[in-house]
Amino acid sequence: MLTTTPAAREYFSQLLSDQPDGTQIRLSTQSAGTPSADVALNFCPQGEQLESDHKIDCGNFTLFVAADSWKSLDGAVIDFESHPTGGELNIRAPGLRGHEPPSDAPLRQRVEWVLESRINPMVAGHGGRVTLIEVTTERDVLLRFGGGCHGCGMADVTLKQGIETQLRELVPEIREVHDATDHASGDRPYYS
Repeated sequence: MLTTTPAAREYFSQLLSDQPDGTQIRLSTQSAGTPSADVALNFCPQGEQLESDHKIDCGNFTLFVAADSWKSLDGAVIDFESHPTGGELNIRAPGLRGHEPPSDAPLRQRVEWVLESRINPMVAGHGGRVTLIEVTTERDVLLRFGGGCHGCGMADVTLKQGIETQLRELVPEIREVHDATDHASGDRPYYS
């Protein structure tokens, strides 16, 4: 269930008062289930909502929620908090970024979770990305570096002191972590 507080409804009503008649609000998610998930909140001119959208009657307006976003917004609360300098719209959606897999989940799923929730946000600051290629039957993890990490002279240090340390801590049954990237082919090894 998605909740819109009275303060948020009042805020939306004020915003919509400056829009053409019939304009509503539409909510959707991007990259749901990943640490980079986000919520998009847009004006929805009359007739631009989709048949599949979920409709929430908010009194003075209708909040349309994209069908493919509905599940990840279950339990979400939209609120507007007033401040002396104005205010801030907050959308708290506990299931938006997904949940850490249980300890008995497949090894690949748990490794992917660590990469997406811990490793990639860290290397993204340098324009990089790390992708899981394979988890072998011997529990070895093969990774590929991309973006600013592809061809970087510090990739080995990042692998051994950052990635492998976190993976072993959070997924202790991993045997070894290997870099399967051909770094010699990297043409933009550093973030500019």
